[in-house]
Amino acid sequence: MEDFAGKIAVVTGGGTGIGRELARRLAAEGCHVAICDVSREAMLETQRLCESEGRSGIRITTHIADVSDEAQMVKFRDEVETEQATDKIHLLFNNAGVGGGGSMFTNTRDEWDRTFGICWGGVYLGVRTFLPMLVRAPEGRIVNVSSINGEWATVGPDIAHTAYSAAKFAVRGFSEALMIDLRINAPHVKCSVVMPGHVGTALPANSRRVHTGGANELRPEDIAAVRVRLSRNGVDVSRMSDQDIAAMGATVAQAFHDNAPTTAARAAEIICEGVRDGRWRILVGDDARIIDERVRANPEDAYTPEFHRAIVRDAGWKLG
Repeated sequence: MEDFAGKIAVVTGGGTGIGRELARRLAAEGCHVAICDVSREAMLETQRLCESEGRSGIRITTHIADVSDEAQMVKFRDEVETEQATDKIHLLFNNAGVGGGGSMFTNTRDEWDRTFGICWGGVYLGVRTFLPMLVRAPEGRIVNVSSINGEWATVGPDIAHTAYSAAKFAVRGFSEALMIDLRINAPHVKCSVVMPGHVGTALPANSRRVHTGGANELRPEDIAAVRVRLSRNGVDVSRMSDQDIAAMGATVAQAFHDNAPTTAARAAEIICEGVRDGRWRILVGDDARIIDERVRANPEDAYTPEFHRAIVRDAGWKLG
């Protein structure tokens, strides 16, 4: 699919981050875009940007939908058919995701299941719901956003990261298997799996809002977890108040955005280039490529502290 002009794309999680930048890039190339998110305010800003930067005549529609809820996804699909005035789409970007539920011990099951339900369930339901519309188009492309954590299930030797990593491994495996399923049953529809490294988004803050019902403050259990992690790293937390810990958390969240080696706009550019080139496996960022090469070359040592330190050094990660 070398030309997006006149095509119809669905983008989940289009309110911020990579989803917003995908919508903007598609609109600029003349693609009609339907985005969903749980934040109407964020989506309206994405819509404003798309309409001001996009080609004339494009349709940008916004839809409230929790991608982990099948009824809401079906409603989203029905709205797309009505508001985009079509029974077919050409592009499906299953992008929505959150962090959280890192530990089977210290995080609640609700948080674990919520993270897994969005990051994996959103991809499954996105494909299950929109597949008939893709099949009706002359050509189609499913783009499932996994993560480099779909190959390397860690963000550090002292940080539990089970729910997100498990979900992203599922997305990767599903996408690779789906390629064969499509080849047999709908060869005009292709599938790509995207594996970003560290991309500058508001993922930490957005994830916190999803898990707390909109509150921006760290919960008591979050503060306790930060204390434990800092203490393991040799930081004296005995004189740090909860407010100090919360302020440090906000600083880290901002650093996640500001110090990322790849911007969300650049990530969207790489993804669109990969789709145009027909690639089924799209690595985003030099750090993703470094991790991919080293984990494949030396899987036995991939979860040692020494391996992680070398990745941090060579990938240029600056999270603090």
